[in-house]
Amino acid sequence: MPARLRVLTPDQLAAAAAAPDTKALVKHYLAVLEQRAPGRSVEVRVPPFAAVQVVPGVRHTRGTPPAVVEMDAETWLALATGRMTWHQAIDDGVVVASGERTDLSPYLPLGDSGDGQ
Repeated sequence: MPARLRVLTPDQLAAAAAAPDTKALVKHYLAVLEQRAPGRSVEVRVPPFAAVQVVPGVRHTRGTPPAVVEMDAETWLALATGRMTWHQAIDDGVVVASGERTDLSPYLPLGDSGDGQ
């Protein structure tokens, strides 16, 4: 996992949620997604905070990835914590997803514990 992304401890996660520290929460949940969906075929972007390549499949190495998912931080946190479903986000137009394997619904929600529960 890149050093810039790391799963927070339960105490760190609670502190970030209480603050709220959007940057830390976004990076935490991207790190959890990276653990839950290892691979490099889809790039998930949450500007301006971070991006991660996930999901098994053809590895992307240079240029614009063939599969991209992009959303704002509020949407990412709602998806990660189960306050919004993937299909709801797509229907509402708050997620832009293009390419193969961009349906992240099998991996969401990620839960608060950092282990996907």
